[in-house]
Amino acid sequence: MTAWSDAALAHLIRALPKAELHVHIEGTLEPELTFALARKHGVRLPYKSVHALRRAYDFDDLQSFLDLYYAGADVLREESDFYALTRAYLQRARVDGVVHAEIFFDPQTHTARGVAFADVISGIHRALAEAERAWGLTHRLILCFLRHLSEEDAQRTLDQALPYRHLIAGVGLDSSEVGHPPSKFVTVFERARAAGFGAVAHAGEEGPPAYIREALDLLQVSRIDHGVRCEEDAELVARLARERVPLTVCPLSNTRLKVFARMEDHNIGRLLAQGLCVTINSDDPAYFGGYIADNYLAVQRALNLSPVSLARIAKNSFEAAWLADADKRRWIAGVDACLLRLT
Repeated sequence: MTAWSDAALAHLIRALPKAELHVHIEGTLEPELTFALARKHGVRLPYKSVHALRRAYDFDDLQSFLDLYYAGADVLREESDFYALTRAYLQRARVDGVVHAEIFFDPQTHTARGVAFADVISGIHRALAEAERAWGLTHRLILCFLRHLSEEDAQRTLDQALPYRHLIAGVGLDSSEVGHPPSKFVTVFERARAAGFGAVAHAGEEGPPAYIREALDLLQVSRIDHGVRCEEDAELVARLARERVPLTVCPLSNTRLKVFARMEDHNIGRLLAQGLCVTINSDDPAYFGGYIADNYLAVQRALNLSPVSLARIAKNSFEAAWLADADKRRWIAGVDACLLRLT
């Protein structure tokens, strides 16, 4: 195949094996499930219908999204709610070609409302384990600390997580970035790494490139979530390329939150061309208008990425994943085989 139609590209994108490395499970809460859980728990929503709630997903910036995000999480109250939420995401991800998912969860969002940490992680893990048994979809679970809260609060959350160390692969850092640098959380990350957790952090989305440096040097993270503002610092870009530090980029999120005015302005193509290990992910897909394949499609259409570039991004996702080397090689070979089969 020498010329690719839109339909052929869409088929390729969904067929390519891929890892999703940046998805917040609370951000997969679709309006339909929100209303179902609200009815279950007798929660009164400030919206009259699913359509009205979906129309509210029009954000000015990160904080305007977070305000709605945290309010929506109030319907998640029992183990079965977290199970239903996670299973719904995994079903969507499987259709999009995801074979490995590294999923963020925000326990502080729930424990602050009186929801037991055990109920949160048990519901999520039950769905993950079922998906692995039924479909072979592997997973890692990443506990994110909310950066707008104190490090002391994060330390208490780490205490709650330690009995579930066998279920949690790593820790991360999310929520409001501006004014909450990675340096605020050095001690809790040191303690988490000493306990055997991997480490990642959101940096360089709305925050400056200096936050990316802090995440690398102070928190000693293995990859950067978002990281698109690295381009403002040429030395940092060179370092990221040289050290193959993965960036888990979320294009639809970036445009919906006005990091870029439109997808045509997104820098993912330039970062890829400079040799960075960029990946494509969905972030909070229920709120930002698309799951992982929708993000690949939006980038391809706006930036005219070639099938080879799309395959490169999929291979990057396995390079960046917390997988054994043999599994990485197997899936990277699977990407090449898929591209060859469809060419």
